[in-house]
Amino acid sequence: MSEEKRPPGRAHGHRDAARAQQLRRQSSRERAALREDARREERTRSRFTGRMAVLVLVLAVLAVSYASSLRAYLEQRNDIEAHEQQIAEAQVAIDDLKREQARWEDPAFVAQYAREHLGYVTPGETPWVVLEDGEPLSGTELPDPDSVAGPEEPAWFDDLWESTKIAGNPPEAPRPPAATIQDESGESE
Repeated sequence: MSEEKRPPGRAHGHRDAARAQQLRRQSSRERAALREDARREERTRSRFTGRMAVLVLVLAVLAVSYASSLRAYLEQRNDIEAHEQQIAEAQVAIDDLKREQARWEDPAFVAQYAREHLGYVTPGETPWVVLEDGEPLSGTELPDPDSVAGPEEPAWFDDLWESTKIAGNPPEAPRPPAATIQDESGESE
């Protein structure tokens, strides 16, 4: 009767508790064994996983894209520096031309240029023209000094060499003078 008074499912309570405890022990042993297997497998397995491969691939693609962008940036920077140099040179040329323009706006400079290059004179001045072989000099250019200068005298070492050649090979004795002197007409005096 006492068995009848027990609630259902509690009839074998002590046996169920022992069984549950046994299952817990077995499951903790199994868990420890599984952990040990996992550790062994992790040691033997390579550390290079699929995720790692994807990460390396993504990093490589990023490095290549940034490298090409960096190369383009450096080329553009060099182009900019070259253009800035050209701008600076053009600015110098512009400044020179502005100075030249300011000179041409000065009446004294224009008068001086007209005198020197165009042969203009102011009223009351007497112009002089230099002649070469009866002809006025063309423009303001002088002829080549080598063509105007007289014959060049030989250098000292040329004279030395000539005297050395004569000393080694003296000339023949001169002929005695003629007894009579003839003039240009062929008559003797």
